[in-house]
Amino acid sequence: MKDADILSHNREAWNQQVDRGNRWTQAVDRETVRRARGGDFEIVLTPTIPVPKKWFPPLEGTKTLCLASAGGQQAPLLSAAGADVTVLDNSPRQLDQDRAVAERERLEMRIVQGDMADLSIFEDESFDLIFHPCSNTFVPSVLPVWRECFRVLRSAGVLMSGFTNPIRYLFDDERKENGNLEVLYRLPYSDLDHLDAEHIQKAIADGQPLEFGHTLQDQIGGQLAAGFFLTGLYEDRYAKTDTDPLSEFLDTFIATRAIKL
Repeated sequence: MKDADILSHNREAWNQQVDRGNRWTQAVDRETVRRARGGDFEIVLTPTIPVPKKWFPPLEGTKTLCLASAGGQQAPLLSAAGADVTVLDNSPRQLDQDRAVAERERLEMRIVQGDMADLSIFEDESFDLIFHPCSNTFVPSVLPVWRECFRVLRSAGVLMSGFTNPIRYLFDDERKENGNLEVLYRLPYSDLDHLDAEHIQKAIADGQPLEFGHTLQDQIGGQLAAGFFLTGLYEDRYAKTDTDPLSEFLDTFIATRAIKL
């Protein structure tokens, strides 16, 4: 399957996730936006832990790219807090969630449908802040994402990213949900390489996004290779209410803060 086909499939899959009410497609309410206007907001790069306030630059007028971050959650709150927000996402339906909140709350945001690995629509040094929550698991290579982030950030700009620890991809999803943590797959992981044709076709038919488990060398080392300087990192896991077997033992998500020197 070509990269363009993966992009197209995952676009439609996330459109369907909006219809199904996936947690990352549910727009924030009026009260949450009201508090954000006063500077009181919490947003996440990973499933549960809010991004530390000290990670953020002063937001008033800060040109901010919410990268692969649609769904009516992070972008509207950053806009309400004073940032000059552009949100880019592969899924038009996810972007509709941001558009709906912007119209409801009279927020000004630029909404762009596109590929996180190709930011050619933006000129060099267009942004002061990039907010990129867990989403690069849906592209086959993460290295172009980091290179593009570096290009479109201004000097001293901040990149905040969330991503999946590839250890999650050692295990079969169906068996994992039943508590069977038997190692089956090698890393780096690709649905296209590790699932048989029947499972791939089922994922496509069911509207499930195709996923890729990138190595930490590509996730963290890739940021450094692109030219970033890492200034912060924390780990996270699913909440107990998500009944995720792996989260009983370890954190499986990582958030990083990096700057362009």
